[in-house]
Amino acid sequence: MNRSLSIISLFLTLGFSGCQTASNLPLSSEKKVPNSSATIPPENSYLFGWGELPSQIATPRGGTSTGSSVEFAPPRALPLTAIANASSAFEKDRAAILSLAGDYKAGFHFLEMLGLLSKHEPARPYHSWATEKVLIVEDEETSISLQHILAMYFQDEDGTITGPMIMKHWRQDWTYQNTDFHTYRGDNTWARDTRSNDAVKGGWTQSVWQVDDSPRYQAFGHWTHNGNRSMWTGEQAWRPLPRREYSIRDDYSVMEGFHRILITPKGWFHEQNNWKRVAGDSEKTPTYVGYEVGIDRYELIESPSLEAASEYWEKTSPYWAEVRSAWESVFASNERFTLHKKVEGKNQFEHHFEYAGKIDEGEPFNQAGASGFARDIVQQYLAKDSEKTTDGY
Repeated sequence: MNRSLSIISLFLTLGFSGCQTASNLPLSSEKKVPNSSATIPPENSYLFGWGELPSQIATPRGGTSTGSSVEFAPPRALPLTAIANASSAFEKDRAAILSLAGDYKAGFHFLEMLGLLSKHEPARPYHSWATEKVLIVEDEETSISLQHILAMYFQDEDGTITGPMIMKHWRQDWTYQNTDFHTYRGDNTWARDTRSNDAVKGGWTQSVWQVDDSPRYQAFGHWTHNGNRSMWTGEQAWRPLPRREYSIRDDYSVMEGFHRILITPKGWFHEQNNWKRVAGDSEKTPTYVGYEVGIDRYELIESPSLEAASEYWEKTSPYWAEVRSAWESVFASNERFTLHKKVEGKNQFEHHFEYAGKIDEGEPFNQAGASGFARDIVQQYLAKDSEKTTDGY
């Protein structure tokens, strides 16, 4: 496996959402307006959601690395056999969630549709893609954990293919009829939200975690299975800004929106509807900058091989289990907690990636040492004024 890029430099190269081919969609110099003899001026291009915009705005931003070509898997008939043959609604839900695992080309597309401030400037849309493996980490009937791992091949200018470059990506946990939440409140803060059994009856919580297993968001929703359509629709929830936004924007700090996940013949489809909110619960009357639509497509592939992602996970998963355990203690022991974004100029993911990287390169795993290190790092990034439960940490 080619290791010419370290895990951390790979993260900085790809950002949170992968990479794209270097080329952008071609823009014609002149277009006819439908049912009209008029033309759109050469300097303008139509962009769904905003109308006519300068072409430099319509051209997507995103990664600039060139990924190698992929071979897609044949489309599947829907409903999936496992869903169609399931004996209950619960089992259909489980089959749908488990079907999210696999090897994918994941494409990320985001378009800010409108602005709500008088001085708002339209933002360029975003597009990137990457290849990644989604592994089933845990399946305990009412609890399913799926780990995403980037496994990316790159094509140099001379056509040479390098890679795969491997990086642990985000994780999604699914919990049936979960009543204990920690929801995002803005300002890098999460707080407990306890719900009744009746409020969560028949539903699943999707918990999403960052690349370093720190929290991102939790949202409750229901799966519905109607003929060949299997779909989970989540509630309105708050999230911290993703890297694609916080790296270039400072005019808002919370994404407020809902999600849909839909099983498709080619894999699965993730739809996001996001309001860009200036602040979280510290703001009594909310102010919204604008609204965006996001479409993430996970398309099953047969090549290139992403087996290197499985090999990385087999070596390093014992350490990441200790990191998850450290976070479970934080959630159990804190009603409300705030995380430092950096400590002494260093991101939390850097510590964990460096430790896991040593294990990946052959350093023996020591559970006691790994557990102590993971808990120490997590505690370093936990703000001192976080509200603990009566039991403490």
